[in-house]
Amino acid sequence: MGRDFRISVSHHSAPSSPRPLASPISHRPPIPDLSSPFSAIEGLERDELREAAYEVFFTACRSSPGFGGRSALSYYNSSVDTADPYGACPGSPGKHNGVGMAVSSRVKRALGLKMLKRSPSSRRTNSCGAVPMPTSPSSSAPGPSSPRFGFTVPHASRTRRPLTSAEIMRQQMKVTEQSDNRLRKTLMRTLVGQMGRRAETIILPLELLRHLKPSEFNDANEYHMWQRRQLKILEAGLVLHPSIPLDKMDAFSIKFKEIIEASEHKAIDTGKNSAIMRALCNCVVSLAWRSPDGGSTDVCHWADGYPLNVHIYTALLASIFDSKEETMVLDEVDELIELMKKTWSTLGINRSIHHLCFTWVLFEQFVATGQVEPDLLGASFAMLTEVASDAKKSDRDPYYLKMLAQGLNSMKKWTEARLLDYHENFNRETVGLMENMLPLLFSVTKILEEDVPAYVASAQEKGENADESTGNRVDHYIRSSLKNAFDKMVEDADAGELIRNGEAQEASELLMKLARKTEELAMKEKDIFSPLLKRWHPIAAGVAAVTLHTCYGGLLKQFLAGKSPLLNETVIVLQRAGKLEKSLVQLVVEDSVECEDGGKAIVREMVPYEVETIIHKQMKQWIQDRLQKGKEHILRAKQTETWNPKSKHEPHAYSAVEVVSFAKEAIENFFDIPITITESSFHYLIEGLQNIFREYIAFVASCGTKQNYMPTLPPLTRCSRDSKFLKLWKRAACSVGVEDLNQILSGGDGDRLRPTTSRGTQRLYIRLNTLHYLVTQLQSLDKLVSMSPKVLPNKSLSSKKKTSSSSSYFNTSLSTLQLACHHVSEVAAYRLIFLDSNSVLYGSLYIGGVGNTRINPALRVLKQNLTLLCAIVTERAQPTALKEVMKACFESFLMVLLAGGNNRMFCRLDHPAIEEDFDHLKRLFCTCGEGLIVEDVVERESEVVQGVVALMGQSTEQLVEDFSSVASETCGLGGVGQKIPMPPTTGRWNRSDPNTILRVLCARKDKAANHFLKKTFQLAKRGNGIRII
Repeated sequence: MGRDFRISVSHHSAPSSPRPLASPISHRPPIPDLSSPFSAIEGLERDELREAAYEVFFTACRSSPGFGGRSALSYYNSSVDTADPYGACPGSPGKHNGVGMAVSSRVKRALGLKMLKRSPSSRRTNSCGAVPMPTSPSSSAPGPSSPRFGFTVPHASRTRRPLTSAEIMRQQMKVTEQSDNRLRKTLMRTLVGQMGRRAETIILPLELLRHLKPSEFNDANEYHMWQRRQLKILEAGLVLHPSIPLDKMDAFSIKFKEIIEASEHKAIDTGKNSAIMRALCNCVVSLAWRSPDGGSTDVCHWADGYPLNVHIYTALLASIFDSKEETMVLDEVDELIELMKKTWSTLGINRSIHHLCFTWVLFEQFVATGQVEPDLLGASFAMLTEVASDAKKSDRDPYYLKMLAQGLNSMKKWTEARLLDYHENFNRETVGLMENMLPLLFSVTKILEEDVPAYVASAQEKGENADESTGNRVDHYIRSSLKNAFDKMVEDADAGELIRNGEAQEASELLMKLARKTEELAMKEKDIFSPLLKRWHPIAAGVAAVTLHTCYGGLLKQFLAGKSPLLNETVIVLQRAGKLEKSLVQLVVEDSVECEDGGKAIVREMVPYEVETIIHKQMKQWIQDRLQKGKEHILRAKQTETWNPKSKHEPHAYSAVEVVSFAKEAIENFFDIPITITESSFHYLIEGLQNIFREYIAFVASCGTKQNYMPTLPPLTRCSRDSKFLKLWKRAACSVGVEDLNQILSGGDGDRLRPTTSRGTQRLYIRLNTLHYLVTQLQSLDKLVSMSPKVLPNKSLSSKKKTSSSSSYFNTSLSTLQLACHHVSEVAAYRLIFLDSNSVLYGSLYIGGVGNTRINPALRVLKQNLTLLCAIVTERAQPTALKEVMKACFESFLMVLLAGGNNRMFCRLDHPAIEEDFDHLKRLFCTCGEGLIVEDVVERESEVVQGVVALMGQSTEQLVEDFSSVASETCGLGGVGQKIPMPPTTGRWNRSDPNTILRVLCARKDKAANHFLKKTFQLAKRGNGIRII
């Protein structure tokens, strides 16, 4: 920081030409992200404005010490070698004559800037204004066009002296010695005899154009570029941005523009006899010496129009920064600023504009030097005090208000841009700059809001009072910066599209990673930025946590909207989101301890992720989707199932395998979900599966009823010994023979009997196998569920298991299966007996007399059918199936005895044969299979038939007596001689049932029975009976 500004010059020989500046520094280009607040000037570059600023400055300070004051203006021919490349004037008088030897600075103290800590001899020139002797005769005598003034012979020994203010400014503004000499020469020629002439009466560019010739430049191009600059400065000050409004049709203005256009391709002739030069002088003088009211004026206006004046003045102010250490302000700043004030009259600058421009220059330098020097920012903030005071004055100029709005707005926008994304722009090492930026921004905003009429505050900046407004802005910065940081985090991970439409696993892994980074970002905010921001916002960390909570919540919402419900990855993401939410809520709670409401207001902003609720909903939706797939299986089964066995070893329907596989997969996937299974969701799934099973069971069991195969009961009639049927029967028996008839009834060749089981009955067997397959599989599923460690104890189910060892999670379905198995077995049995075997049982047994058609042929056919049944039906289903066939056979045997119709009649003597036939029928089922039906079951099921067979052996008188007694008792008749009503047919045959006894009487070919039936019920003879309902 304390580097010397020294020029190294050889002590042995002097160069024959002027030397360039030591270590020249190119002029700083415009700062990309900091826009100039002042209106741009088309066609003028910053370097051109800087050169014009030096010319104005030197002209205004020409009478000051160090600039040729108190002596004639000094000019040094550029062809003469100098020991001082900065063109020091002779006899520089030290500090009191403009020498920069300040030990301390009032300005720097006021702005809080550090001194450069250089010794008074830090800035030295080689000789006290002396120029070495020329090296050739031709250079010793200046020509008429190059007068030399103030030339002195150097002393034998060269001493070093401090630089004058003029030398410092030339060095700071990077003006070459040649340009400086040309300026001095012009001023000498202009002010010959007019040394007291005021600077504001000199139209400097015009004087330069008049007095400097092309020969004084290195080449014609350099002169052309220099001339173009002077003309563009005049154009900007007189035509484009005049301080006094100019009529667009002004003749001088139009002519001046024509001259400007003419100079674009080549330099114009500026000689004394040049017509174009005379026209130029006429236009410039006429335009510059105008007054607002059209009267006479003693001040010319060529550089005091906005924004030209401000650009020139800020270029001057920018010279206060050390050219080697650009973050430092020269210690001579007090003297330099005092000298710059001499330009005010020429540039139309006042104290208020000076304060504003100085504030801007300090701020611009802070930004341009990489924001590494917080003192420059602090100096800008200090100057804002003066700006704020000026802004409240009542006599503010409209141009000043415009400048004020533009300057402060530019500072505000740049600063806010950093604060709105402070996570990107600051870190642990640079957070101090942020601490300085906030007060500056608040001060700028306050001035804009209170003192700039056209300024409109944004929604985030408005508040009930100043403190609240400040808090609102900090709140806005926190939310914006955290959102930007989060968005950048998402962008860096390329997460947006992947989360919405990518694979579930990749998206979930990314969200897990982002959750971890979000927590890290929250901790970074809490540790680095929140302690600072808490000065202006009581719950800065809380606001940051709420913002991050909202940002991640939006990402989570996108993820959930784009995924199929409740993949395992989704649940993991939700659980991680819940953990993140807890940590952010904890951060809010900790940060809100000192708040009046305990942080309730900020907590209310956090819309909960409701992880548990979402998981529950997702779980329910997942279950519903699985159950819907199950229903699709059922629908497909209903449309395609043909009830053919899946294979020889799996004699059940293929659709049952699909339904069971679906249920098993659903249960396994359910238990694989990485969450604690709730009782409600578990039972929701189980109930849904049971509904699917019940629907499928109902589909399997939808095969009709046994009533579909039961024959219609014939009308009751009484038998007559001389009935036509009997006569026909006797004739047939005589002509054919009993054995031939039995052969016909048995189906032909008795040695080649085949089962009469139809394809429809066999399909019923497959249905029955399917139901029993479901029983086995449901028991396996129940075991699978019971062994899962995720299943919570079911209180209701546990209580049921205490009372029933067979209870299971699928108890309802199993109960339904039992009923369905019985139903299908019953229907299959009745179909087999009353449809498939009708020809050998109900359709032929005992027709024409018991002795003619015994049961043996039917038993052989029945045995074949039972063998086929056992071959098709699984072992588990066989006992039920055989039992139902037995019951159907017994029912058929009863129908033969009690509802055989007109073709059957019995006498008491038939009883032994009937009893024997029934015993053979019972023995068939007792011996079928390997004890599939135990004898006790057969006896129990045959009790009703045996009771009816016993009635067949009773006398007619006994039957009449028993009927009268039972019928009277059933109808409640107590008196003698009362007529017995016709007993109803219930279908529940029993030896104590009056209708059963009545049917035995109807089938009895006996005179007494015939007489009783005719007398009591007027029953018709066979062929004209009535139907009992």
